[in-house]
Amino acid sequence: MRQAVLRPHQTVEELATHEPEDAFAVGAFDSDEQLVSVGFVGRGGESGAWRVRGMATAPQARGRGAGGAVLTELVQHAIDGGATRIWCNARIRAVSLYERAGFGVVSDEFEEPKIGPHFVMERVLD
Repeated sequence: MRQAVLRPHQTVEELATHEPEDAFAVGAFDSDEQLVSVGFVGRGGESGAWRVRGMATAPQARGRGAGGAVLTELVQHAIDGGATRIWCNARIRAVSLYERAGFGVVSDEFEEPKIGPHFVMERVLD
């Protein structure tokens, strides 16, 4: 799903090389048990920082809560792992998803080659 939705210009093998060894994956399934949303989280950056990566939701499932449910589980896993900061590179169209989960934009817009415009977003935990 990540390849089809996020990076059709890469192979599945190429996508796998971008994930940290300790990455934790979550998927959401529809009533027909078809995978409709995925995401990963793992340690990334300074001490206490965790990075959400590879959030993807099938176009026909968007707006139905699957992405939000995946993100909630990823955030909770990071918190349980001791995260003090959770961050991501968010596509422009996903900013509202992350904002609903307590993330805020902390960068200017930037372009990811072959992917499109993004913002760095983060959620700092007390």
